[in-house]
Amino acid sequence: MKRQPLRLAILEATRILEQAGVASPRTDAELLAAHVLGVERGRLPLIPLVDPPVIDAIGQLVAQRAKRVPLQHLTGWAALGNITVSVGPGVFIPRPETELLLEWGLQLLKGREHPVVVDLCTGSGALALAVAHERPDAIVYAVDNDPTALAWARHNADACAAAGDTPIRLYSGDVGDSTIFAELDGLVDLVLCNPPYVPPGGDLPPEVIDYDPAQAVFASEGGLAVLRLAVATAARLLKPGGGMAIEHDDSHGTAAPSVVSARKVLTDVRDHQDLTGRPRFVTARRT
Repeated sequence: MKRQPLRLAILEATRILEQAGVASPRTDAELLAAHVLGVERGRLPLIPLVDPPVIDAIGQLVAQRAKRVPLQHLTGWAALGNITVSVGPGVFIPRPETELLLEWGLQLLKGREHPVVVDLCTGSGALALAVAHERPDAIVYAVDNDPTALAWARHNADACAAAGDTPIRLYSGDVGDSTIFAELDGLVDLVLCNPPYVPPGGDLPPEVIDYDPAQAVFASEGGLAVLRLAVATAARLLKPGGGMAIEHDDSHGTAAPSVVSARKVLTDVRDHQDLTGRPRFVTARRT
């Protein structure tokens, strides 16, 4: 069997994905090739020739991706901060936009010893686990109300703990329950939340509509229903000087800060843009 240039396979994959309307065809083609070869993407240029079965395996994954199966479902993982988590059917895939929210939270924790952190609507557990990875001294709580998401979060939490990270405390519960984490009232340094926030009927790509669980994407009241509950819970949990960061839809640049500002105990309310310059998350401090 004659070996074939990997570069040509990636070019062909890029062309196929571009025609299929995939947002980042070249990146996805390279990540799929790296996945098949079991190497990091940056090492692809060091592999000029590959065997035909490798070309076939790449082609099969590219065909799936062209049908708009999420890249992360094909590779089995998604990254957030300095960790990767396992993802697949039934759990929301962490997005690059959430990196900035994570950075803000870690910045707030600087200089605080043994901080208490709560991740509401944890999904795969990515935010909670990323914080625990960076801050081994933190006590990190995470909660979700979806059994499938919690199964993924438990799997990821076990994997991170096995790799040496401080274990997180994972709970089943609803962000709208006024008694959730009642024992932590007024004791929390940081509340993070990436809630469902897309207004019903929002225009989304097939990767989201067909694969992300709807309850993790859409929210009533124009996308603000769960955000309101998260703000109320954060206001109750935070200690004086503690902070919260909640992700929101890019159409909520005014509405989300208004919801937060309505809570008298929350001050220094600011909205932040994502890497594309769209309004993406709101932050505040507890007076």
